[in-house]
Amino acid sequence: MHFKLIVALVQGSETEKVLKAARGAGATGSTVISQARGEGLEQQKTFFGLTLDAPRDLLLLLVEEHLSRKILETIAEVAGFEDKPGCGIAFQIDVEDAVGIRHQVERLSETVEKEI
Repeated sequence: MHFKLIVALVQGSETEKVLKAARGAGATGSTVISQARGEGLEQQKTFFGLTLDAPRDLLLLLVEEHLSRKILETIAEVAGFEDKPGCGIAFQIDVEDAVGIRHQVERLSETVEKEI
C-alpha cells in the first residue's frame, strides 16, 4: 500500500469543517498544528507593526494514494481555495515509507479494494 501526505493550510475557522469533509472523502486521521502564519501574493496588513491576519491551521493527512486526489479536491472545495485569494492552499507529497499505521492499513485495505 502506498501513501501520500496531504498538507493543507486553512483558516482556523474552517478547520473542523475541512477535517470532517476529508474524513467523508476517505481520510482516516489527521494532525493539526495551530497558529501557523502565511503570506500569499499580497502582504498582510499591519497596524503599528502588528500583523492583522486570521489564524491558520496546518493540517497533515497521511492518506492512501488511490484516495488522495479525491480528498485533496474535497479539501479545496470545502475551504473555498479557488473562490478568493488568501483562503488557503493544499498539496500532496509522495511518501516513500511510513510506520505506525497498521490499524489504518487494515481498514483501508477493504476501502481501496472496492475503489480499484
